Amino acid sequence: MGEELKHYVKPAEEHVSLGRTLRGVLFAVPAAAVGLFFFTSATRGDVLPFLAVPAAFFAVFLWYVLVSGVRVAAQWERGVVLFLGKFRSVKGPGLLYIIPVLESVRFIDTRVIVLNIPRQKVITRDNVPAEIDAALFFLVDDSEKAVITIQDFKFAVAQYAQAALRDVVGSLSLDELLSEREQIQIRIKEHVEERVKDWGLRVDSLRLQDIELPEDLKRMMSRQASAEREKRATITKAEGDKLAAVNLAEAAKIMSDSPITIQLRTLQTVDGLGSSPSNTVILFPAQLGELMQHLAGKSGTEERSVMAPTTAES
Repeated sequence: MGEELKHYVKPAEEHVSLGRTLRGVLFAVPAAAVGLFFFTSATRGDVLPFLAVPAAFFAVFLWYVLVSGVRVAAQWERGVVLFLGKFRSVKGPGLLYIIPVLESVRFIDTRVIVLNIPRQKVITRDNVPAEIDAALFFLVDDSEKAVITIQDFKFAVAQYAQAALRDVVGSLSLDELLSEREQIQIRIKEHVEERVKDWGLRVDSLRLQDIELPEDLKRMMSRQASAEREKRATITKAEGDKLAAVNLAEAAKIMSDSPITIQLRTLQTVDGLGSSPSNTVILFPAQLGELMQHLAGKSGTEERSVMAPTTAES
């Protein structure tokens, strides 16, 4: 599992020894001064005391040991200091001194760490398989606990986040998984944070990046979505036809109550047709139509009155 973790945990930058240059300068300057002194003395032919050379080398070595304890922690780093293997203090940022041989220090990055949770195979509550990958954002809140209470907090939080993701998704149905994404992220974050706070860690957020479903299920969901859209379109069209019929009925009633509106509507229609030069419009007076209708009605009445006596005589 450790090899697998290397593929998705982007390793944070190791501690950059900012104090290395400072230690080199602090050691090199006195050592160069001692070396220059011995060199000039030898060139002048001065006879040095017998113990002077060993004493000089011992002094340079002792200075090197003292200088080797100088450390510099970056603004985002904290140094957990152990004295003979026992926790002593947390130092940094800035210049700090570690007693050589007796003390040791481990630097912890306190910036937000991004942990990629690889694609996890899960089964929902309604037995639908899915593959989910996510990203976890967390940071070290207590450097002492992060070093003392857990061996490798990055590996541990990665494993716990995977387990929490499978547990939460396994308790949901497919519809809940697809529709309540924000709530799922919050629940997984709370599960992880509840455990890792004892390790000195704090979870900033967890984001689900992708939810992969089987291809046959995708096709069925696509057909279902298409049918649902067609259903809504049919209902919308029917409601539009109903509303149009109601409006037409109200317009016809208004026109029947006021005949002048029919003539205005006719003039409006004629005006719309006459805007194009390719149209030929023939107009009849409205009174002529009414007269023809009146004559047709009168002739029909006379015909019925003539046929009635004939029927009676027969």
